[in-house]
Amino acid sequence: MTNKDKFFFFGFGQTAKYLINNLAQSKKKFSFNATNTKRTSFKTFGKKKFKSFKFRDKSYDKKLINELIQADYILISIPPQKKRDVVLKSFGNLLINSKFKKLIYLSATSVYGNHNGKWVNENSKLKGRTKFGLGRKIVEKAWLKFRDLNNLDINILRVSGIYSKENNVLKKISKTNIYVKEKKYFSRIRIEDLAQIIKKMFFSQKKFMVLNASDDKPATNIEVANFAAKLLKIKNLKPVPIAKFKNKMIKEFYKDSKKVSNKNMKNKLQIKLRFPTYKEGLKKLFN
Repeated sequence: MTNKDKFFFFGFGQTAKYLINNLAQSKKKFSFNATNTKRTSFKTFGKKKFKSFKFRDKSYDKKLINELIQADYILISIPPQKKRDVVLKSFGNLLINSKFKKLIYLSATSVYGNHNGKWVNENSKLKGRTKFGLGRKIVEKAWLKFRDLNNLDINILRVSGIYSKENNVLKKISKTNIYVKEKKYFSRIRIEDLAQIIKKMFFSQKKFMVLNASDDKPATNIEVANFAAKLLKIKNLKPVPIAKFKNKMIKEFYKDSKKVSNKNMKNKLQIKLRFPTYKEGLKKLFN
């Protein structure tokens, strides 16, 4: 880590913003470069002001090319579009000849698909069949093939369900008083810990990693909903069958059930989670 490190973000959502906050807490100053789909030429986030370029499908501001080829660290958080990665499609040739130190593609644990509540790790079979899981699985394969062909330090981070102060089960329960009736196992990660994991991965001496980003305690949707209700002192929580939901994304999400191991991530990155389970994470949000 140096005071001349340059970061380039493909996609500027919640994860990238929390990563910037994490980096900004360092005593050293950083030069941030970001790209997103907004049309503004500059964007200020917190105390940091950095360049931001339009990038939407095949259309992008050509000025971003100069910033990209100078980047040390590249984070890709744009999800697959029609089972293809828009960054690899538009900038693959440019990345081959650039001098970046490390690239991280943010995938998702949906690539594992349904394992009926059993444990999975980075070597488990990728059984993703949902719209989310299949798209991620195909794009992961494309990035890994690109990495191997060009000997580039490209890494995959499979992210579990993210929760934060902006988006969490406490808010959902307090508004709806309902939870999905079917018992499914899921793993989670609080956004602050995800930012810490990405930072550690960027500055790790290890290369070509494929890791899970999840906390220590996978739990069922029912366990988490009941814990949130207890914090909120809600006693009339109602179970609703998934068939009653009209939202197709929710129905897709609840097709899978698995416990995601974080052992490799913790060992390789030597990381200590601030919120090792959903209980610490939700208590902190509630308080």
